Amino acid sequence: MKTLFCASLVASAALVGAPALSSGQDWEPPRLANGHPDVNGMWNNVGSSHVPLELPADLAGRTLTAEERLELFTARSDRAKAVQWEGHERSRGVGAYANYWFDWFWKEPVAGEAPALVVHPPDGRVPDLTPKARESVQHYRDHLHDQAANMESGDRCLSRGVFGMMMPTAYNNGKLFVQTEDHIIIHSEMIHNARIIPIDGGSHVDAKITQWEGNPRGRWEGNTLVIESANFKAVGNMRAPGSRAPQHEGRRMVERFTFADENTLNYELTVDDPETYAEPWTVAFPYKRDNAYQQFEYACHEGNWAVPNSLSGARAQEADPTEQ
Repeated sequence: MKTLFCASLVASAALVGAPALSSGQDWEPPRLANGHPDVNGMWNNVGSSHVPLELPADLAGRTLTAEERLELFTARSDRAKAVQWEGHERSRGVGAYANYWFDWFWKEPVAGEAPALVVHPPDGRVPDLTPKARESVQHYRDHLHDQAANMESGDRCLSRGVFGMMMPTAYNNGKLFVQTEDHIIIHSEMIHNARIIPIDGGSHVDAKITQWEGNPRGRWEGNTLVIESANFKAVGNMRAPGSRAPQHEGRRMVERFTFADENTLNYELTVDDPETYAEPWTVAFPYKRDNAYQQFEYACHEGNWAVPNSLSGARAQEADPTEQ
């Protein structure tokens, strides 16, 4: 089943004509004593923060050159950086931060090989949620602060999921890779979370054992690290690209890290969750080596006032609905 699953996802990505991120043909990565490529070090995807998640409608059906893609990303970056923060009173909700707090404000765009992060389906759009998933999203939106368990798992400092950990985000985009002969640890600064991945191509643990980011199993295919994850914990409200969405136990994910050159790891992530999305879909973008990046403690629980403040605010509103 695992082999069929992996093959079907790779085939689906190839059929749509999505521009797979290229790999270097004349360059060989450094290797461990056992011959595996050495990915140890700090890798950062912040340059892809300027790339739109989905393909803009006016670009549908067009093939953009590298110069046109960089022009698109730079214009998008310039617009975002030009926005002035005018204080909490003029912000949506309770407000956020000035732009200089965000990683992308200090970084220039990196021109990937597609005009959007989504490279499959061919329209460059995240597939529709299933009716069941839409009902779930609406339920958690309507009952978000009924109890702590209804709040998004990342806001609760439990897990941002594979999406939240590996996709470009507002800040803390550096990922520390620690590699031994038979394991790779991917450590994310967000929620100080570590994915411990056996590199033995072995079987997943018993299906009864579920995990927030699934149960990963890795293997090397030439200069490409392939990670297949199954046995996901069912989560009603979890971070997802473009929205919050449920995660079901039947979810499968395949990640591919391919060396392009000394300083570039091309990353692809395919998700197949038929209870959440109408079809499998894939994102792709590069990670860049970033030896200057330093990770610091992310004291999520210690500094998390979002949960108690949101819940206490909801209880106060229930006690006196006239207080908005």
